[in-house]
Amino acid sequence: MKNIKLHAIILALIIVAELIGTHTITIGIGRIVLLPMLYALLLGILTTPKFLNLSGKKEMVDASGLIGVTLMLLMARYGTLVGPTLPKILAASPALILQEFGNLGTVLLGVPVAVYLGLKRETIGAAHSIAREPNVALIGEKFGLDGSEGRGVMGVYIAGTVFGTIFFGIMASVAASTLPIHPYALAMAAGVGSASMMTAAVGSLAAMYPNMADQLAAFGAASNMLSGLDGLYMSVWIGLPMTEWLYKKFYKLKYGVLPEASEKGEEAK
Repeated sequence: MKNIKLHAIILALIIVAELIGTHTITIGIGRIVLLPMLYALLLGILTTPKFLNLSGKKEMVDASGLIGVTLMLLMARYGTLVGPTLPKILAASPALILQEFGNLGTVLLGVPVAVYLGLKRETIGAAHSIAREPNVALIGEKFGLDGSEGRGVMGVYIAGTVFGTIFFGIMASVAASTLPIHPYALAMAAGVGSASMMTAAVGSLAAMYPNMADQLAAFGAASNMLSGLDGLYMSVWIGLPMTEWLYKKFYKLKYGVLPEASEKGEEAK
């Protein structure tokens, strides 16, 4: 898009975020890893107040249109990983592959809570997965990011970027300190398809088990790679259909009608 101002703002945010770099904060038994992506997001939000006259409505609209382009490039990058990493995928234990079924817990927990809070079609985008980049692309392709489902997935994506790394960093330390689970298993569990979340969790584990740092990083990276590859298909074939089915069931349970009937009534008004 021919919006020089928008590209200049983005370039400035990237440079500042990279200059800040990665920082680790120790809180009790937990460690919080702050990555440049988090700074870029927060700085981007700070450019939106009207009195700053930086990011206006035009920049926001143009930026939303660029999301699909950037996600397309990211998905192409994921595609280039399939061939070179195929031996690693074949060598991975069944646990690394079957762990994707654990992401379905997001659907079972998220849909009832979202409907209870009053979300409508936003529930489908928000609760069908942990809403990282491949899932944003999936919802954008199927429903569009301008619709209710798109608002739902982007809301969770932003919340995950801001709070997910903090949550993962602390939870990894707490789990390693309190649960009788091997550090390798915790590193595998950290690979949910988000590089920032995985890095935060593995960083915390590596700080607690420095003699296993390389192995933990390997397990976390392999798990994250598999989540980025087969996690998308899990969402397409199981997660998204299950979410839509549960959404209809819980919507009718709360409102007494199916979502389709409610939407027709609102359109009639």
